[in-house]
Amino acid sequence: MAVPDPDSLYRDFAVGLRKTYGKLPVAGIPRILRPRKKYGTVRGFSVVDPGGNWLRIYKLGESEEKDSAEKAEGLAQIIYVAARLGDAHGDEALALKTLESGLTRFGEAAGAIELARAYLYRAELAVRTKDHDLARSSLIAAKSLELTDDEKAALTEEFAHVTELVNR
Repeated sequence: MAVPDPDSLYRDFAVGLRKTYGKLPVAGIPRILRPRKKYGTVRGFSVVDPGGNWLRIYKLGESEEKDSAEKAEGLAQIIYVAARLGDAHGDEALALKTLESGLTRFGEAAGAIELARAYLYRAELAVRTKDHDLARSSLIAAKSLELTDDEKAALTEEFAHVTELVNR
């Protein structure tokens, strides 16, 4: 579903879901998965409604031709692939395995911001698979990275989202 402002719609959905369920449901049915770029798709978010229907919401006018994921390399590419598996296909276990493999293969060569994104997504996947120790350790790893002020600003929402999930 294409909408003019998916980020605003996501925030509105998240507020309503928190009010209804007392938390942001990211696993099971219903659930909402935060806006993120996935391999082969435009940036957007997914909602699984109480009936189990998957809704993919993205920005009106964006197309896959503008896709920067195909140009990504190393750990950044792995994050896109893992997001496709975990968010678009609902296979959190395979997404986590893919991300772990990518961290092992590319972790030392990756920049701090890519590592932070990988650790934050690993924490989110760990919450969704009920591996709370991995979720906590992944968030700690992300927080321990030396990020520039610009990188910290770019990751503010991701850190807040994952911190909320891990600390509930």
